[in-house]
Amino acid sequence: MKSEGDAALTLARTPVRSAMQLGLFECSPDAGIHALARTMAEKRIHCVVIAGIERRTHGGERLAWGIVSDLDLMRGLYAGPGELTAGDLAATDIVVIEPADSLEHAAQLMAEHETAHLVVASPDTGRPVGMISTLDIARAIAG
Repeated sequence: MKSEGDAALTLARTPVRSAMQLGLFECSPDAGIHALARTMAEKRIHCVVIAGIERRTHGGERLAWGIVSDLDLMRGLYAGPGELTAGDLAATDIVVIEPADSLEHAAQLMAEHETAHLVVASPDTGRPVGMISTLDIARAIAG
């Protein structure tokens, strides 16, 4: 059984790239809430990248994507699923991390921003290359 000290060392020494999920599932901003739900259910994922919208900057450039988490989907269902699109639900404050960052930094960002998912972006292009979730970090610690 690992100790708390072992978990802290794992977080500090392990790069995001070794725990992240490579690749992303995308949806267009005009996709309806049912299409989002279907994608999440079929792929067994908790977060979908929405391509074709502009949300926040990374390294001084505007990114043309956002994300919709399972919790965003639930908020949309509660608000009235017939009228909302993926673009309406997409998170406006995307938290981005790079593959070389530590899991410790990822956990810190998740706690500070109260989010369960971080977009992993290429340091060269700023484009998303994957996702890391709280469950990915838990798997790394449990190792």
